Amino acid sequence: MVQISTSILSSQNRPLAIKKLNETNTNYIHIDVMDGVFVPKKEFPIEELKTLLPLIKKKIDIHLMVEKPENYIKQLNYDNIEYITIHCEIDSDIEMLINIIKNKGYKVGIAISPKTKIAKIKKFINIIDMILIMSVNPGEGGQKFLKSTTKKLKKINKLNKNITISIDGGINLETIKKVKKYINIAVVGSYIINSNNYNETINNLKN
Repeated sequence: MVQISTSILSSQNRPLAIKKLNETNTNYIHIDVMDGVFVPKKEFPIEELKTLLPLIKKKIDIHLMVEKPENYIKQLNYDNIEYITIHCEIDSDIEMLINIIKNKGYKVGIAISPKTKIAKIKKFINIIDMILIMSVNPGEGGQKFLKSTTKKLKKINKLNKNITISIDGGINLETIKKVKKYINIAVVGSYIINSNNYNETINNLKN
């Protein structure tokens, strides 16, 4: 069964969304951190994270869409963080960042954007815990699923069959059927947040 990581990016009331999600069957709450540099938008600054993360009772899945992740990683100290994911496209020492995350006791994810070739992450694939495949261009919620993603997922599966594979972007009841057999975790945002019943929507996606 696919696990669900619910993004609260599109929520107009994030504390309330967290409160509601804490009572659902979502496996993770997904936090999209943006710095206004790696992506145009700026969301979830450290000050907001320090307010919101203590409210979360579920496992936390943090996606750093930032050019300098080290500044954020050093300030993230919460027991229920499971994954911290960085992008392979950033101009930073990726291996150093992987080690910093591991030394804090968290699992490491590497995100790959739609236009990035898989070759970019090959050298990291055996020292990380998860690959996050972006099925939309990073930085904006509510985008449509890119059909080319399925082809990339098939290639990733051949590289390392033991690694956790997550997908993020444009996931709904229709698109999840196209990728379910290739993934372990689906990041879903607006499809859940804009629904009338979070738990029912989450269970439908899982099944």
